[in-house]
Amino acid sequence: MTRKIITGYSNPTVKFVRSLREKKHRRRERKFLAEGLRLLTDAREGGRLPEILLMAQGREGHPLLDELEANVARAGGDVIELPLDILAKVTGKENPQAVAGVFAEWDTSIDLIDRNAAPIWLVAHAMRDPGNLGTMLRTADAVGAGGLILIDDCVDPFSVEAVRASMGAIFTERLAQARWDEFIAWLRQGKGQLVAASLREAVPYRGAAYASPCFVMVGNESRGLPEDYEMACDLRVTMPMKGRADSLNAAVAGAVLAYEVLASLPE
Repeated sequence: MTRKIITGYSNPTVKFVRSLREKKHRRRERKFLAEGLRLLTDAREGGRLPEILLMAQGREGHPLLDELEANVARAGGDVIELPLDILAKVTGKENPQAVAGVFAEWDTSIDLIDRNAAPIWLVAHAMRDPGNLGTMLRTADAVGAGGLILIDDCVDPFSVEAVRASMGAIFTERLAQARWDEFIAWLRQGKGQLVAASLREAVPYRGAAYASPCFVMVGNESRGLPEDYEMACDLRVTMPMKGRADSLNAAVAGAVLAYEVLASLPE
């Protein structure tokens, strides 16, 4: 197999890959950047290969990287070797991992979701923090959820920060994006219980009557859920706050609630 060697910052491929750190360029190209052998291995095992594989010169060898490189080459992708300092410019990290990849975004239409594929789904409304989004993807993976549905104006799930925070779950979990009206119309076309943590006409979250498939929804980090969204839920639950804080982090609340749903539903 043939590797391309790049040694200059001004190389068009370097400029292209670096541009993917910005949302406007990702949207135009429909491509995104992921960094690290673990993430790229998870992607490969999930059936997704990078179109461009970037490897730092002088890195230590690894059988997983050898296999990944062979897979990319067979699929017609580009394998590029470049100095570590240029890779740092590309990824925006002072101490980058030795491997990165450029992936094509995939269709995130709500219509592609099979609600019966899993007993639990996570839903996030207007989530703005990429770390929280990545955490929710990891939670979805941990509880065996079908995936994560993003409602309204959430942070870009394909941003470098969100992909990094997902620890590979961006490649293993189903991801959908929709406006609220589109989501609720889709949900009401079939079975599906919409649940949210709330203070409005809520019951204790422990021992509540959860039903499969259960869609666990969390709101914006600072504003929570709009009142009309909460009132559209089939079940509103309250979580006890025994300290001075008046709320949990959105992603943490989603995880706690998802594990309670998991424990409550029949296997």
